Amino acid sequence: MFMIAIEATIVATAMPQIAADLGGLKLYSWVFASFLLTQTAMTVVFGKLSDIYGRKPMMLAGIAVFLLGSVLAGFAWSMPSMIVFRLIQGIGAGAIQPVGMTIVADLYPVQERGKIQGYLASVWAISGVLGPMLGALIIHQFSWSWIFWMNLPLALLATAGFVFFLHEHRERRPMSIDVPGAALFTAAVAALMIALTDAGDGQATRAWIALGAFVVLLVLFVLQERRAADPMVSFALWGRRPVAAANAAMLLGSMVIMGLTTFLPMYVQGVQHRTPVVAGLALTMIMVGWPVGSTVAAKVFPRYGLRTMMIAGSILVPLGACAFLLLAPDNSPVLAGAGSLVVGLGMGFMGVCSLVLIQEIVDVSERGSATASNIFARNLGSTIGATALGAVFNFGLARAMVDTPITSEQLKGALESAAGASPAIQQAMQHSLHLTFWAVLAISLLVMAATAWIPATSIGRTSRPAAKDASAGMH
Repeated sequence: MFMIAIEATIVATAMPQIAADLGGLKLYSWVFASFLLTQTAMTVVFGKLSDIYGRKPMMLAGIAVFLLGSVLAGFAWSMPSMIVFRLIQGIGAGAIQPVGMTIVADLYPVQERGKIQGYLASVWAISGVLGPMLGALIIHQFSWSWIFWMNLPLALLATAGFVFFLHEHRERRPMSIDVPGAALFTAAVAALMIALTDAGDGQATRAWIALGAFVVLLVLFVLQERRAADPMVSFALWGRRPVAAANAAMLLGSMVIMGLTTFLPMYVQGVQHRTPVVAGLALTMIMVGWPVGSTVAAKVFPRYGLRTMMIAGSILVPLGACAFLLLAPDNSPVLAGAGSLVVGLGMGFMGVCSLVLIQEIVDVSERGSATASNIFARNLGSTIGATALGAVFNFGLARAMVDTPITSEQLKGALESAAGASPAIQQAMQHSLHLTFWAVLAISLLVMAATAWIPATSIGRTSRPAAKDASAGMH
């Protein structure tokens, strides 16, 4: 999990150097988008395959594919080749994340599982802090290729651990693989991700073409799944009220996190005139709050129940989002950090509890698919959030500067040197970012609504035989 978690932050740190060496600056954003595209699309596919063939083979396959992409990325000779190799990395990541969390669900009963999921959340938090520092160190001391090659020892250690210590005993059930469904689902998600990415980059024509392709592929996918004997995506599973509500809450919560990740540093730097380090610290408080919230929720949900803890988390998210509406040019960045901390705590509560809830209400044979649906919702929410809130920000800029729209160069100059930015640009940034934070608050209120839709359940308060049966087949 650490390999995937650190990938985003460490590559972001190294990308300026990589782009300088490889050229193709216009394709810069696709180095990130390509990884997220295949990761999101393949998450559901590998979740289903782990239900059919077992967790261990799918995890080992995911590590192998991720390692292959990492090794090739270190040898990339151009930006297009880097994008292709990042696509391969994303396929591996699409297996490792959902199957890893499903293995935890198989190994641990519900009362212990939250604690282990909290450990996994801590991995993401540690990666968020270490990634930029490790990336800067590697760039200064070694070649940028080692950003990717450092995954080699990690992958070999993880592989050895699964080979020698994970013993899986599964009954082989005769099941057909819905290959057309998997292909159509992957293509549909890819088209949607391309549409969202192009819309965020201002490529309206390509975005509309990709959106049209998504609609066509989605219709074909639904038709295929309705007639498949063993569909890749079970509409009955995804449509169950607890699953749909929990996944909707996490999708919306991921939109909130992505909005803050994108625009909070911009406000602290460009409007409050603080250094990038201060802006980074304000945002990092989300990564502090998330594992803390996960740990607390894991300890107390056996007493109060999963739904209660999710509702508590959903209240914390808009409460923290309110802090960003109070931001002003002369505010201390401590307010921004406090808001980030509260949002992180809320998402930590929701993240662990939603995953455990979904895993517990389904049969063991569907646990991989259920886990994958939750992770898919989170990844899709991040992409939608970046696009939707980016559109709100651009709308705010257009309204603030009607006569002379702000160019990307002016915006970059305002962030890099606040003293050199004109008062008009400063005011326009403050107006548009304030509007964006209102949108973040509105989405966070929808998180509360989705969480309230989860039906009352006693899952999590008492041991369930299903949990014991599941753990008995793997040790």
